[in-house]
Amino acid sequence: MQLQRMVFKKFLPLSLFLVLSPLAACRVEREEVGSLPEVDVSVEPGNFPEYDIQGPDVNVGVAERTVTVPRVVVVQEQETVEVPYIDVDVPGAEREERTVTTEVEVPSSGYDLSIEGIYAVNNELWVVSRLEETDPNAPQADVRVSDRVVLNAPDVPIRQYVIGARPDSSFNEQYTFIDDREQIVSQLDSGRQLYEQANS
Repeated sequence: MQLQRMVFKKFLPLSLFLVLSPLAACRVEREEVGSLPEVDVSVEPGNFPEYDIQGPDVNVGVAERTVTVPRVVVVQEQETVEVPYIDVDVPGAEREERTVTTEVEVPSSGYDLSIEGIYAVNNELWVVSRLEETDPNAPQADVRVSDRVVLNAPDVPIRQYVIGARPDSSFNEQYTFIDDREQIVSQLDSGRQLYEQANS
């Protein structure tokens, strides 16, 4: 045991010397101050393409389209239905036919959703829908209600507003829910109404 202590005492200073000597031999001095290169960049800001959709010829009719009609969240059926068809002719602008759909996930089948109007506002299409609970006693089950309009118009961004209380569902976060049309009436009045739901 004493032999081990003697060997340990001899090797400890030697080990410390071997470990510390490379550290003592290294010396670093800063010779000059560094700096980032200066870059002068001048660019013109970009612009999004704009379409002036004030004053187009608008024809509203009915067209038959085969669409997916949600019945419950997990089951959907193909069905041929009549949907409103809006033809917006803007001189000099290419048009694209697309189906504008508003679809909301609700906690029962006792709800109704309808697109009340479509407006051209600041080079965007604003879709205004209304969500109403028609049967508070309907059995509870997550379902989706929807409405759609076929639109033949220039490809511009679409904003979706739903008048009514937002049901709890992450699916519904894609829409802006408002309490009343009056909250956006000034913006709607500054644009042009392209579609209005026919009174039943």
